[in-house]
Order: sequence, then C-alpha cells, then structure tokens
Amino acid sequence: MARTKDPAVRSLLLDRAAHLLSARQPVTLRTLVAGTGVSTMAVYTYFGGMDGLWQALRQEGFTRLAARLAGVTMSADPVRDLAALGAAYLANALENPDLYRVMFDARFDLEDAGAADETLDRLVRAIDRAKTHGRFHGEVEPLELATQSWTIGHGLASLVATGPLPHQALTHGVPLLTALFTGAGDEPARCRRSVERGWGRLLPA
Repeated sequence: MARTKDPAVRSLLLDRAAHLLSARQPVTLRTLVAGTGVSTMAVYTYFGGMDGLWQALRQEGFTRLAARLAGVTMSADPVRDLAALGAAYLANALENPDLYRVMFDARFDLEDAGAADETLDRLVRAIDRAKTHGRFHGEVEPLELATQSWTIGHGLASLVATGPLPHQALTHGVPLLTALFTGAGDEPARCRRSVERGWGRLLPA
C-alpha cells in the first residue's frame, strides 16, 4: 500500500533548498535532508529527483505569492486595492526571502509557466477597475501600468527583503506609487490617501 505524501515534508524540503541557495551552500541530497529528520529518498518520493526539486522550488514561490494576492479583499476604492496588492507582494517577499530569490532565477524551469503571468494579470484587472471608476485616464494601457507598478514592488522587495536596505525603506512605496498613479490620471491628494490605505501594514506605526 502506497504511503500518503505529507505536504509538510514537501514544504520542509523546499524551504531547506531555498535556504541553502541563499546561504551559498551546496545543495545536494545529503545537505538537503541534513537536520530535517527525513531521508534522501524523500527527494525522489516528492520530486522525482533533484531536477524536479528545482522546478518545484520556483513554483512554490509563485504559489505562495498567488495565495497572498488572492487574500487581498477588494474594496470600493480601486487605487487602494492596487496599493494593497503591492503591499501583499512585498509582505510575501519579506516572509519568504529565500524563495523570493529563487522565483526569478531563470536557470530553473517552472512547473506551470503561467504562474508568473497570474501575478501580473491581477494588477491588470485592478487597473481596469480604476479606469472604469474614472480614477485613471481612458487611454491608460493596463498592461503597461501594471508592469510599471510591479517594477516598483520588485525593486523594493529586492532591496529590502533580499538586499541592503532596512524595512523603513518600504515607505518609499507610497510616493512612488502615488506619482505613478497620478501620472495615469488620478487626483494627487485623493491618490495619496488611497495608496496610504492600501500600503498601510508596511508603514511604521
């Protein structure tokens, strides 16, 4: 009778692999299971070998990000919602810094190549809502603005979650997004208020 796979073991091995990579330590069957309480056979049981592990590692990063973004409750304020999606993106990077590094390492394939697209699609849909509500100009191209917004979030995440800047630097997201969305047509003061509400949890108390 085949044993039921334990999702916790799979997550444990993925987190361990991401940590080894970030620490510039070799990732081998032996180092992967060291201190985990599982045998090297678990890598084959859950991933079919090391190649499958690398694919799953990147995928896990996008899976966790998708779950975090899906947890953002939409409100009557689409600009607030855009900022909230950006804040969720950064919160995910701060909580999973090792996986975040691997997510954008193109040396490793994704199990589902559309996983990264879904992140961008959420921003595109939110921008469409902002246009419908009259917050952005009708001629604004949602994909272009979504890409610019993601660039801001990714830059901050790279500098804070995996780089040299302190958490306080996340406050720069408010003026950066306000400038971007104001350029898209939103009224400056109203835009600032919306962005601050969406960015709230990342701001100092």
